[in-house]
Amino acid sequence: MAEEKPTIAQTDKSLVSRPASNPLSVTEFFLSSDEYDKNGYDKMTGAEHGRLESVNLNRNITARIQNPLAGIPRATLLKNVEDFAHEVGLAEHIPLIQKGALVAQDPPAFEQIAELDELERDALRNEVLHKWRQPWSLYFTVILCSIGAAVQGWDQTGSNGANLSWPVDFGVPDSGDNATDYNTWIVGIVNAGPYIGSAAIGCWISDPLNFYIGRRGTIFISAIFCLFPVIGSGLSQNWEQLFVTRLLLGIGMGAKASTVPIYAAENCPAAIRGGLVMSWQMWTAFGIFLGFCANLAVYDVGPIAWRLQLGSAFIPAIPLLVGVYFCPESPRWYIKKGQYTRAFQSLCRLRNTPLQAARDLYYISAQINEEAAIIGKSNYVTRFIELFTIPRVRRATLASFVVMLAQQMCGINIIAFYSSTVFVQAGFGPLQALLASFGFGLVNFVFAWPAVWTIDTYGRRTLLIFTFPNMAWTLLAAGLCFIIPEDNRAHLGLIAFFIFLFAAFYSPGEGPVPFTYSAEVFPLSHREVGMSWAVATCLFWAAVLSITFPRLLRAFHPVGAFCFYAGLNITALVLIYLFVPETKQRTLEELDYVFAVPTRTHMSYQVFQVLPWWVKRYIMRQKGAKLEPLYQFDGATAADQGMAVVKGGSISK
Repeated sequence: MAEEKPTIAQTDKSLVSRPASNPLSVTEFFLSSDEYDKNGYDKMTGAEHGRLESVNLNRNITARIQNPLAGIPRATLLKNVEDFAHEVGLAEHIPLIQKGALVAQDPPAFEQIAELDELERDALRNEVLHKWRQPWSLYFTVILCSIGAAVQGWDQTGSNGANLSWPVDFGVPDSGDNATDYNTWIVGIVNAGPYIGSAAIGCWISDPLNFYIGRRGTIFISAIFCLFPVIGSGLSQNWEQLFVTRLLLGIGMGAKASTVPIYAAENCPAAIRGGLVMSWQMWTAFGIFLGFCANLAVYDVGPIAWRLQLGSAFIPAIPLLVGVYFCPESPRWYIKKGQYTRAFQSLCRLRNTPLQAARDLYYISAQINEEAAIIGKSNYVTRFIELFTIPRVRRATLASFVVMLAQQMCGINIIAFYSSTVFVQAGFGPLQALLASFGFGLVNFVFAWPAVWTIDTYGRRTLLIFTFPNMAWTLLAAGLCFIIPEDNRAHLGLIAFFIFLFAAFYSPGEGPVPFTYSAEVFPLSHREVGMSWAVATCLFWAAVLSITFPRLLRAFHPVGAFCFYAGLNITALVLIYLFVPETKQRTLEELDYVFAVPTRTHMSYQVFQVLPWWVKRYIMRQKGAKLEPLYQFDGATAADQGMAVVKGGSISK
């Protein structure tokens, strides 16, 4: 007698009552065959026969991550693909998309799919064995995104060296005998101009720009604002004009920072998405380094030095402006606009074989349909409101807010914005201060490289939890070194050493993670406005930091200011531990299930399971301590393909 499977109502009841530590098996989620007709469709709703029951994307209390194609009978899946291809104008590619759908349904079992030829199997094996072997179009896209990041970094540090000169030229000196509290506020506000413009305007126009002209068009518009206002800043005649040009620069910076990481994330395969998307921060660090190089290069040219320091940031904006239209548009954006033929063409440029492009096209489409069923249609205003009202989106909003806020709390920008000022107060001469700032920029860039490999291996959350305690003690040590008498040779050396060490811990952790993380956590329907929120959060607090730090430095002196930010690092660590889930090696669509897990469930797991396990394993040295995973997987997902290949299950032939 056949085993009786639970009905929908029974399954729902078991979901609520079953604890996460004892998850239901895959077979327990199959629906009763009595409820389907001979074609495999639900007699009441038309749902596919045998499909795993959908996880609630707003309240995933069992922490299950589900492949939307899992459980669909082969004949039904192939028929669905055929209907899909006719509907979207890809009928000539039906056999290819059918093979892609079969691979997407069960990634580890691709060796058993008879329709695949050996070249296609090799391509799927290479996704794991040679995951960095990607087409040139993908790398060109990432290079362009990297140039966009370098623009961002150079813009940030042009003012760093200029701060030693322009306040005097414009009659608002913030140091020396003529300094006043009013002048320190003016200098802070001018330096904060790009971040005020970004947080108030630039970030928020990215959503409508993306909606109407796509990712590439938005990057093009932002590059214009990163070109001409920068030139204008070098030609300004008073601090008011300088402030306006930097506000206009902020519009471009905000739109670019809200779009480029999304564009990179949507184009990259899941297995290397973190490593490629984090290039935003790595090349921002490179731009910061170039900015310090430019500051040094023009240091000795006379009164116009600060104008060249500010204006030189136009250089990387030119290749960004020209090169963006040689890149493919985001296939997910095309799918969102219903342009499936263009989406497939774009994927063919971004993947090694048409099979992989067809697989990703159908899988992305299937998951986006599930998102749409939950979220529905909305306009800009309602999408913004839904950042805080739809549970799945609200959790992503909270997590992105925490990682972006933490980037300002960690204190990196008190060095990036004001390192020359800080080093002068430590006793360095102007040239020595610029050289020390150059060293900071070099360390910041060099130590960003390890994250290319570690961000997808150890994960975003792990990198943050490791680096924040180390940033706290190095910043504290740097602050306390200001107490050493200035005539002691250790005074300058130790201050510089601990600031450089702080940068070395920042670069592979809180440096690349915030923009990578925020670009991937939102569903496609809210990705633009969600990223706008995240970047606006980051740059608003950067503006607050830029405005307040000169006054903070004047009131607290370097010792108090550095110790204050060391304390903020510990606060940020606690927030990250409680509110930031891991996202490594999951497709953008699978993250819907991660962020459907209630925040309380995630917090409870971290506090009452992970923390006691960590104490037992690493403090008490109990090697037998075990930790039950939070997330359970229904059906095979893309990450499982890697495990199958590595274990040899997919390369036995």
